[in-house]
Amino acid sequence: MKNNSTRSITLSGILIALGLILPIATHGIGSGSILLPMHIPVLLAGFILPLPYAVFVGGIIPVLSSVLTGMPPVFPVLIFMFFELIAYAAATHLLYVRFKQNVYVSLIGGMVVGRIVSAIVVWILASFFMAKLPSPVIFITGGIVEGLPGLLIQLVLIPAIIYALKKVRLI
Repeated sequence: MKNNSTRSITLSGILIALGLILPIATHGIGSGSILLPMHIPVLLAGFILPLPYAVFVGGIIPVLSSVLTGMPPVFPVLIFMFFELIAYAAATHLLYVRFKQNVYVSLIGGMVVGRIVSAIVVWILASFFMAKLPSPVIFITGGIVEGLPGLLIQLVLIPAIIYALKKVRLI
């Protein structure tokens, strides 16, 4: 068990570091919200880590990024990203590990669940905290349209990484 814990902690650290570095790199070229850089390590965490570690990675990346770089801004973006990324990690993990779905079903399912959770949080923030946010439907539609390049990158890159890791028996 100690070996698995050490492995999970190490992989979590690597994915957290990636989740901090990728946004800095993509925002540096003005493409952060288009390429969705935080999503990649979080979705990977859902595939390769035990559920508690995956959820931790999904929650800590946007918080650390906000504290260290100011991206995302605390209110309201950090709030909905926090829940969205946790949902990505949890849903992807549950679909892939617990329900034994294939990589694409798990990935797309995780993406859908994350967007739904994000829309619910946006609705709560707009309704109860007077955050100036679009309606949840417009929010999801806009996020999909603006983030389409990032979604496509995820659909190509993440399955390729998972299959490569399986091929060399790292997962």
